[in-house]
Amino acid sequence: GQPQNELDALMKNDPEFRQLYHRHRELDKQVLDAELGVLPLDDTTLVKMKKEKLNAKDRLTRMFDRRKH
Repeated sequence: GQPQNELDALMKNDPEFRQLYHRHRELDKQVLDAELGVLPLDDTTLVKMKKEKLNAKDRLTRMFDRRKH
């Protein structure tokens, strides 16, 4: 839910942010696929992926907020 132009600037100028952003999107898709039954995963793997996704989102949010201040 960040302003798109600020997000675009971070994506362009910060390789770590860009990599983490893409990883979060990849995890988001895999978790959704697993929940829909498209991607067969055991519960332990799914829980680990959800935790990694949440950690990535938290880090992205902190990186974004740091840039604004």
